[in-house]
Amino acid sequence: MKLFWKDQTPLLICYIAQMLLIPLLYWLSGENRPLRIIGYGIMLSSAILLIYLVIRYIQFRKLYQRLSAMEFIASSKELPREPLGDAPLPEAVQDMLRIYDRYYQDKLSVHAKRTGQHIVFINRWVHQMKTPLSVIQLTLRDIDQTSASDSIQEELERLRKGFEMVLYTSRLDQFEEDFRVEQIRLLQAVKEAVTENRRLFIRKGLQPDIRIDEDWIVYSDAKWMRFMLNQILINAVNYSAGKGQTILITARKSSEQIMLDIQDQGIGISREDLKRVFQPYFTGEQGRQYQESTGMGLYLVREICSRLGHQVAIESEPGDGTTVRFTFHHTPNNDETY
Repeated sequence: MKLFWKDQTPLLICYIAQMLLIPLLYWLSGENRPLRIIGYGIMLSSAILLIYLVIRYIQFRKLYQRLSAMEFIASSKELPREPLGDAPLPEAVQDMLRIYDRYYQDKLSVHAKRTGQHIVFINRWVHQMKTPLSVIQLTLRDIDQTSASDSIQEELERLRKGFEMVLYTSRLDQFEEDFRVEQIRLLQAVKEAVTENRRLFIRKGLQPDIRIDEDWIVYSDAKWMRFMLNQILINAVNYSAGKGQTILITARKSSEQIMLDIQDQGIGISREDLKRVFQPYFTGEQGRQYQESTGMGLYLVREICSRLGHQVAIESEPGDGTTVRFTFHHTPNNDETY
């Protein structure tokens, strides 16, 4: 209703100005028309205007209501299909919306198709690149252990982790089609992640200290959880090299949740950077010291946690190490839609 009156404001202003000008015109012309006749004219004009406004509102009511609810329509992410009215203007607006909707649906379809093809290409490419990496690793076993072979092995590990990062980044856009929530033994998942990165632990001279009850179970996706744990362990080891001797991995349990802490004794994160560590491509002051830092690891971890219904938080002080805390559900979480 408010939008209707705003739309008719110019008409009402013109009408009021006209009703004031008519008596003034009679007075300037010297015609002494009775006030009763002038009043009848004003009343008749007002009645005609009122009838016009009522008819206009009836014809445009749906259009005004729809325009007044634009914020709700935008949040619903769906174009209303109901007709806006039978008058020419609402019909023209409806036709225009249909044309725009068809145009943008076609554009989105083309974009989605190209994105899907790109993701398929990236996935196939990454899998193809894993084959020569595996061959090179097998070949290195037949070569005498030297500093050169150790360096090659280290670079191969970086390549493998890089390919994995690309693969999981591309899969994130189709996350809903690529996950399955199940019961996971937390201790087993952590041990598998540590084992996968054992060479990195050995190379950096660090030891994992795992303190988790073997019977504790969480609900998550095994594949995505392994990726998250790998990212945090790699960061903990890289930023502790040459300083800390232990990566402490502990867990504690509440009535419905299990908190997993991965704590290093590394260089820590400054308070200014701590607020931005989950932003994509942000490496921070400490991250710039390591050329392999992409700034995508923590961003992906946060996105995965959000989509799986988990929580992730970071506590850190410069020079005193960093603690990454995951919060999992150890009972089915009915509030989350998996």
